[in-house]
Amino acid sequence: MAEAERMCISYNNIHKLCQKVAKYILARNERPDIIIAITGGGMIPARIIRSFLKVKGQKNIPIQAIGLSLYEDLGLKNSVETIGKEVIRTQWLDFGALNQHFDSLIGKKILIVDEVDDTRTTLHYAVSELEKEVVEQQNLLNRTNEDTVFSIFVLHNKDKPKKAELPDSMINSGRYIAAQTVPDMWLCYPWDAEDIEEHTEQAKAQGND
Repeated sequence: MAEAERMCISYNNIHKLCQKVAKYILARNERPDIIIAITGGGMIPARIIRSFLKVKGQKNIPIQAIGLSLYEDLGLKNSVETIGKEVIRTQWLDFGALNQHFDSLIGKKILIVDEVDDTRTTLHYAVSELEKEVVEQQNLLNRTNEDTVFSIFVLHNKDKPKKAELPDSMINSGRYIAAQTVPDMWLCYPWDAEDIEEHTEQAKAQGND
């Protein structure tokens, strides 16, 4: 792939994007009670934004992780077992442990974090499955009168047609937050770089520092 088709992103740039989004969230009085990072790309921005979401006198926001993979990423696209399916769970929340140690997700403000919104398939799956499981827990615990609010934060939204949608209530209320919308090109994040100094120089040259 030609360099012109690749966008390199520096750690400094990611730090600044997280800081900007945290200010937006706090200004809206929507500080989350829990952050759910999609493993891989969502772990580092989740940790950074948590620092900027600190409020004096309040506890640090706990971070939980879920792992999701697209079938094509696992080389299973042509497998008969995958027909009609696109996402698999490689790691998921332990709702029993959450109920015991964190009073579950019910009634909480929850921020889902990933690095990029590409086809939107993974984000759609994460939101729909988490919402479904919260409803199941509400029915199980007889807590159906408590509202659980999901939001999304991604560093980059690719400007391209999506294969899946997010709830209108999330989009229209400003609870889908992309720090930047970028062209549909290959994004090179620093945690994938073999030579971080070279990567950083490329990011600076592209104005992504």
